[in-house]
Amino acid sequence: MAYWPQKPPLPETPEQLRARIPGWGVDLDPADRPSVPQEVFDPGAYGARWEFPDRQPERYGPRERSIEHAFLPPVFGTSAPLHGVSGRIRRFAYDRFSEGRNAHWLLLIAADRVDTFEGLVGAAVRGRPDDPVTETGVLAEPRSHPIASRAGRVDTHHQVLDPVLVGGPWVLAGAGVLAAAVAAGRALSRRG
Repeated sequence: MAYWPQKPPLPETPEQLRARIPGWGVDLDPADRPSVPQEVFDPGAYGARWEFPDRQPERYGPRERSIEHAFLPPVFGTSAPLHGVSGRIRRFAYDRFSEGRNAHWLLLIAADRVDTFEGLVGAAVRGRPDDPVTETGVLAEPRSHPIASRAGRVDTHHQVLDPVLVGGPWVLAGAGVLAAAVAAGRALSRRG
């Protein structure tokens, strides 16, 4: 079991493993291992004074935990607790799928995308929406020595695409909103 100082027992004896796996145990002889002088099992020498470490309390609700593990590690992060729809997607990924399944990771990627959208909507609702013009660097480009700052850099090939990659989604979103507004205007004019 993890976090206990004792080495866990092998599920099979060394003889069984040696008979089943060719070459197993070639490093069992201490004379064959150059690291043997450093291999000293003394947890007290490193400051460990416990049999099992104290557990950090879960103050903000249950943390996500892989189904492969019996419990959370003794210390875990709480800087980004689950929230909103993205939190529900992450919780579902951890509760339902093993870390060895693609579905687990695809759901976590989808939750990241949903979290980004939730952040954009939340910023707009609070009255502080993102500023795509400033974030692309288009306004700062002419003022910050555009030619001199690029001299001698290795990544000159993709610099033309940087504003497109950052601003492109905003342009597409704006085009989508405009198309929806035009379609709604046409539908209203046909009724009237």
